[in-house]
Amino acid sequence: MPWNRVLEFSDPFLCQKAIQGAEVNILPTSKGHFHTCITQIGMDTAWMQRFHVTLPQVSTIGVKPGRTAIGFLTDNADAELKHRGNPMRPDEIVIFDHDVAHHRSTRSLRFGSLSLADEDLAKIYATIVGEDFSQPPKGRVIRPTLAAMARLQNLHRTIGRIAQDKPDLLSRAEVRRGLQEKIVHAMVQCLTDNSVTRNNAGDARHSVIMRRFENFVELNANRPLYLAEVCAAVGVPERTLRASCEEYFGMGPIRYLTLRRMHLARRVLLCSEPSKVNVTRVVTDHGFWELGRFAVAYRTLFGESPSATLRRSAEHSPADLKPPSYLSETAISLQ
Repeated sequence: MPWNRVLEFSDPFLCQKAIQGAEVNILPTSKGHFHTCITQIGMDTAWMQRFHVTLPQVSTIGVKPGRTAIGFLTDNADAELKHRGNPMRPDEIVIFDHDVAHHRSTRSLRFGSLSLADEDLAKIYATIVGEDFSQPPKGRVIRPTLAAMARLQNLHRTIGRIAQDKPDLLSRAEVRRGLQEKIVHAMVQCLTDNSVTRNNAGDARHSVIMRRFENFVELNANRPLYLAEVCAAVGVPERTLRASCEEYFGMGPIRYLTLRRMHLARRVLLCSEPSKVNVTRVVTDHGFWELGRFAVAYRTLFGESPSATLRRSAEHSPADLKPPSYLSETAISLQ
């Protein structure tokens, strides 16, 4: 069923639940007001999304099996995006795989995605190219020709503007199908006429390390973790884990763990009834024992005290920071 919508979020937990075709975890990394706008268009076979993100953040992304998804910058402004620790250029495309990908972004990021079911892409590819579709190098970053990349970006921008300004146009089958044909053709051109820029063994190993790190963190979400313990569980020396976290998150593992637990604690406070929840209990349940220091850090990051968060009356639905559930342990071997 075709659909389109424009969504705005002030809560990262609700935002990540709305993203189509993938399981995403969002962790803002600086203080300020979180605001993300997502434009989503579901055509007959293709799904398209456009993101405008205000705060710097670390994201983990796992595309659901059965779809091929690409992502790219939609604006050449100064915002920076790193995919698995490597800066992305405006003329590059990431082909997502079904393992977790890590993104680290700065303020005012504008990013776009496009996905098709694998079987639909295979049929369309055969029709356009005239030969059987060979699976693209998922997880890699490719660099299409400038003409192919510009066509994809322009069409993506045009369809996004129609969804925002004249959404009724997309309910007309002839318009929707014509736009879909054009943008899918542009996607196939980018997949066939490009150079592969990155996918070396070091990238793969670092990705595995970060996946093991996040698995261990999730299993021990509500207790303090110490660096030596984490390194032993992940199976790498301290310097290797520090280097991997700095590359992927822009911060060391202890800072990441602390920031993550602060956001989890905030989420519990936002979703709880003040008469039934004690702030101290929530804080200690998330591994913070020095309550005074926590309160100062919390106010610095979120602009209010924990008790003020608890008193809020805004509606929030339950959410969590669990990694994609469909990823098997066999996918994270270091071999």
